[in-house]
Amino acid sequence: MAVIQDLSLTLKAKLFRGLGDPSRLAILEALRPGGKTVSELVEATGLSQPNASAHLACLKDCGLVVGQPEGRYVRYAIADARMEEVFHAVEGILADVAAEVYACTRQDRLGAAGGTNR
Repeated sequence: MAVIQDLSLTLKAKLFRGLGDPSRLAILEALRPGGKTVSELVEATGLSQPNASAHLACLKDCGLVVGQPEGRYVRYAIADARMEEVFHAVEGILADVAAEVYACTRQDRLGAAGGTNR
């Protein structure tokens, strides 16, 4: 069995794992129109405050989200405007293959076996 040792592939896989969690995607979607505090993200996503904060920390550690202090609060925003291009590309791809993605069971099995690395 070949071992993948290409650093660029490893980094791409880590980026996609960061984007591959529904809670993190919900946060990023909620941030698309502009910055929000944790409380606003909790309201927008339905996540609990501790859960939203944990996912924000992951997104921040990965460089996908930045936080700007505003008094007692921190306003979070998407760190790189190019993420909007990523969202548009994904939406375009899904427009063509949504039924296949929905029906895909192999990925669900691989995800369950693959662990929960950030």
